Amino acid sequence: MKGIVLAGGSGTRMHPSTLATSKQLLAVYDKPMVYHPLSVLMLTGIREILIISTPSSLPALRTLLGDGSSLGLEISYAEQAEPKGIAEAFIIGADYIGNESSALILGDNVFHGAGFPKLLCTARENLDGCTLFGYPVSDPERYGIGETDADGRLVSIEEKPLKPRSDNAITGLYFYDPDVVEIARQLTPSFRGELEITDVNQAYLKQGRAQLIRLGRGYTWLDAGTHDSLLAASQYVQVIEKRQGVRVACLEEIALRMGYIDAEHCHNLGAGMKNSEYGRYLMQVAQSVA
Repeated sequence: MKGIVLAGGSGTRMHPSTLATSKQLLAVYDKPMVYHPLSVLMLTGIREILIISTPSSLPALRTLLGDGSSLGLEISYAEQAEPKGIAEAFIIGADYIGNESSALILGDNVFHGAGFPKLLCTARENLDGCTLFGYPVSDPERYGIGETDADGRLVSIEEKPLKPRSDNAITGLYFYDPDVVEIARQLTPSFRGELEITDVNQAYLKQGRAQLIRLGRGYTWLDAGTHDSLLAASQYVQVIEKRQGVRVACLEEIALRMGYIDAEHCHNLGAGMKNSEYGRYLMQVAQSVA
């Protein structure tokens, strides 16, 4: 399975903070926002990842993440010159995806929860068409909502319904089989000129090959794409880290525990940031594993 992080857009909801930098480089407490979607793909067992962003943002993302080799990954980059919808990611990344399945995650989404890695890996192994991830919300009329049957198969998808049939908000994490590229190519742009991800999901729904996994009690999903939601995400991460003494979305630690890098390499990465709490944490983690 290939991974895609869609980190494009102009970040207009967060101006002036994003006038000179990418939204995905803003900090969610102690690390760049882009670490969170990357961590989800890594926990799924994905090591080949394509980051799609704007021409102006790509240099800084490359400076931050490089080719991914320091984390045992293979990171590639591609341009989305202007925002033309989430589904355009599959056209931009068509050659990259090839004949493999793919996991697409939005660059401003934050996920956390006990057992999340196992859930992700099971979803990857059982993928049959399209797998979406739903999260219960108290205001479903503000989201794309998925209705499921008793087996978790999608029955309907509605965008911001006036009378929601469920409280399952569809999150910014999507698993697809290789057919997604051709499905995206056949889409008709919306009135905004965008290729809508809902239309991709509807295509799988019509084929009877769409499933939704509900992230219920014990899981957290946050969209950090506004100033208020970024603050809420930062406060959430701060509370978890201070209370439990662990780091959320710590890419180096995940790479170590997934076997992508060894303890010595993790310690060296931490030593390179030894003046920060983050760097010292990495050295401690490496010593505990060695």
